[in-house]
Amino acid sequence: MLSAREIGSLKQIKDGSIIKKFDKTPTPIKPTDVVCPHFFELKWATGCPFDCSWCYLKGTLRFLPQKAKPRVKDYKKIESHLRAFFALSDHPKEILNTGELADSLMCENSGQPFSNFIISLFEVQSKHKVLFLTKSVNIKNLLEINPHKQVVMSFSLNADEVARKWEKGAPRVLDRIEAAKKIQEASYETRIRIDPMIPVPNWEQYYQKLIDQIFENIFPERITLGSLRGLQSTINGSSDKSWLKYLSESSNWGKKVEFKLRYEMYDKLLNYLLKKYSYKRVALCKETKAMWKKLGLDYKKIKCNCIW
Repeated sequence: MLSAREIGSLKQIKDGSIIKKFDKTPTPIKPTDVVCPHFFELKWATGCPFDCSWCYLKGTLRFLPQKAKPRVKDYKKIESHLRAFFALSDHPKEILNTGELADSLMCENSGQPFSNFIISLFEVQSKHKVLFLTKSVNIKNLLEINPHKQVVMSFSLNADEVARKWEKGAPRVLDRIEAAKKIQEASYETRIRIDPMIPVPNWEQYYQKLIDQIFENIFPERITLGSLRGLQSTINGSSDKSWLKYLSESSNWGKKVEFKLRYEMYDKLLNYLLKKYSYKRVALCKETKAMWKKLGLDYKKIKCNCIW
């Protein structure tokens, strides 16, 4: 059994190939430092069937033989590592993110759906939760699984005008929202990510329309907003670089949209959510310390997509 000190500094389980803490973002000190709370990844697979132009997986997975093509790891190894994690009785509760290196629902039409496998393991305990992050609408298996108290579902959305241009192969935004509606009606905890927001012409109209489409169908447990960004490895791996024209500012997490314009996008949406829907459960993703301060938000109290 690990000591309390060792548990408190836990970085990974066994070789770290399945369960590992995402701690690539240092504690923010400078105004340009990016805020991202550390969380645990459940690295069950790599890759994604969709082809979003700015996808960081194209850079992150560039050294793998299959690159960003979907590849699932051995279920027996996943189960072994997960049971070892559950055995750490003194470790605080965690949400394990299955969508950092893969779309969480990319194998739902296979002979061994990931949802059936992983949810059954999490439901034997009541401490930790598993997070699904997806652009997929393959929710049939999820609607048939009970219980699912230890599951958090998160859908990645964008303005339809943006998605049609740069999120190639992904389901229509309205179809994703409809899937989220069915998931919430089935009593899953349901979150939304609007990321990356892009300041295309008429962006305010497009993103307000997206907010209306969301709230006409569901009331999210929380919403996380992010703006367009690009690590150099992502930029190098992208074949469609038409989105790069929106990036002009540097941070410790790659290139970003210019600060003033990012602030305007966040401020407009935050105010729209508050005034029209009295909604305050909003956080920012991979955003700078200066931006949190400018918006009057406390990053130390962050409740974003990947954590409790």
